[in-house]
Amino acid sequence: MAKLVDALCSGRSVGNHVLVRIRSWAQAFAIDCKGFSFTFFFLSLYYLTAKKMIMSKHFYVDENIAKAKTIDKEFYTSPDLFETIKEKLFSSSWQFVGDTDTVTNSGDACPITLLENYIDEPLVLTKDKDGEIHLLTNVCTHRGNIIADKPCKVNNLRCKYHGRLFQLNGKFLSMPEFKEVENFPSADDDLKILPLLQWGKWLFTSLNNKLSQEFFFQEMMNRVGWLPLNDFVFRADLSKDFVVKANWALYCENYLEGFHIPFVHAGLNAVIDFGNYTTELFKYSNLQLGIAKDNDDCFDLPVSSIDFGKKVAAYYFFVFPNMMFNFYPWGLSINVVKPISISASKISFYTYVWKENKLNTGAGSGLDEVEMEDEEVVENVQRGIRSRFYDHGRYSVTREQGTHHFHRIIAELMK
Repeated sequence: MAKLVDALCSGRSVGNHVLVRIRSWAQAFAIDCKGFSFTFFFLSLYYLTAKKMIMSKHFYVDENIAKAKTIDKEFYTSPDLFETIKEKLFSSSWQFVGDTDTVTNSGDACPITLLENYIDEPLVLTKDKDGEIHLLTNVCTHRGNIIADKPCKVNNLRCKYHGRLFQLNGKFLSMPEFKEVENFPSADDDLKILPLLQWGKWLFTSLNNKLSQEFFFQEMMNRVGWLPLNDFVFRADLSKDFVVKANWALYCENYLEGFHIPFVHAGLNAVIDFGNYTTELFKYSNLQLGIAKDNDDCFDLPVSSIDFGKKVAAYYFFVFPNMMFNFYPWGLSINVVKPISISASKISFYTYVWKENKLNTGAGSGLDEVEMEDEEVVENVQRGIRSRFYDHGRYSVTREQGTHHFHRIIAELMK
């Protein structure tokens, strides 16, 4: 018993024979002692040990891509892991929450649900009288009521349930019928302020702020910082949602490699030079650089750009775990992968146009068609990955560095 507890506490994995022994102990105590507490203890120990075995089994990916196997298929099929990932991966990362055009004037407030139907965290963007933008919890500190239920222009945030009032920076202001309450108000009565990263006009946050924003965004900021990002205009008419019958991670993995382009995307393959398609890996992000086959429909790069002299048709940036920033000569398509269930995802395309005359040209054309092609193959993978005859795959050393990197990050953060 001491050795088992030591193994569980130290992080070492345990074998199937240990699980069998624990289960037999639990059954024996249930019969001989009729003791609920003993049975509960051993069954709990069985559950925790089994859970540890699952974690140690799935979340190891060899750093050597030539030797590595992909993450076990249960990562995409286990409901328990789907819930674990919520906190381990998504709450620790940075997420897209909109842009500054959402709150253009002082007094503007706009409610946001972060990753609706998964994280489902109610937040509110505000702009105070000094022009500062804040991201606050949208839950009253009195009884948990939602404060702002629609975009509005206000002097303060007032809860419609019992009238508690907050400033637009989240500070508690007043509350009726609370004169007799001791030690009130305190900092606990303020709305929680979330970290807010602004890049250009785009806004991002992290629920627990454990990982530095630089690890996610700095490389992208440096690489395309020469672009006039504030000139990019959101186009609701070109933005849309797609529901895909596949696990969120399978969709991301498909994005992370250009290996499939010649086989799946005939139109894109006609304009992209597949032979010069490259992947660059960073801490929690990566870049796939799409080079054009000719001099048309590519970026007019400044001399200061590290890519000056290249015929860049597209910058495909991935920010872990679920954001894609596709820069084209016409502008930017931000794609956010939002888990719905273990086998379904919503992909939100947010389109920002810079040069209208370059729309529907080059690598940035026919994006709906490319999406349909991707959805078909990813949904087929979702169906196939459930097979009893499939557990792991292997990586192409030259073409699947991004997918291997993605799995390595998962393995790191799931420890």
